[in-house]
Parts: sequence; C-alpha cells; structure tokens
Amino acid sequence: MGLLSSIFRPREKSLIRGVGICLCSLVASLLLAGFPKIENLHGSAWQLALIPVVCWGMVDTFRCIGKKWSMYHAGVLILLYSELMILAAVVSLWIYP
Repeated sequence: MGLLSSIFRPREKSLIRGVGICLCSLVASLLLAGFPKIENLHGSAWQLALIPVVCWGMVDTFRCIGKKWSMYHAGVLILLYSELMILAAVVSLWIYP
C-alpha cells in the first residue's frame, strides 16, 4: 500500500511518478508528431503544452535527491539526465518542420 499510495499523493516524494510523467509526455509528443509514419512527422502546437508537464516530472524527480552522496543519489541524477533528454526530444519534435 505504501508504494501505490505515494504515487497518487502529489505532496509525497515519488520517483515512479516523476519518471512516469516524463515518459507519458514523451509518448504523447511522439503521437502528436505523427510517429508511427516517419514520413508524416510534423510539429504540433499541442506539443508546446507538454514542455511544462515534462518540467513538472523533472521537479518531482528532483525532490527525491538526498542531502548526502550515495548510490541512490547517483541513480536519481541519472534519472534527471534521462528526463533532460526527454525534454530535449519533446522540444525538438515540436520544432521539427
């Protein structure tokens, strides 16, 4: 009950929620760009609305960083770097002509 209850409570820290928000935003951005058909890729104005959602996921993941250096801290940093890549992908899919 502890893991599932923390996912649905926004005031509690949750790595799963932060990463899930970013991954869902990436999938939504790919679908808005017309991903299944690579020859039909296009930018959509709706993708601009996904940028704050990705940033919200990054902030949610950043809240989980501890104050002391540990392997958990390193794992959270790796997740933050991957979410930064997701943000770059969403922006590049939005700019794509």
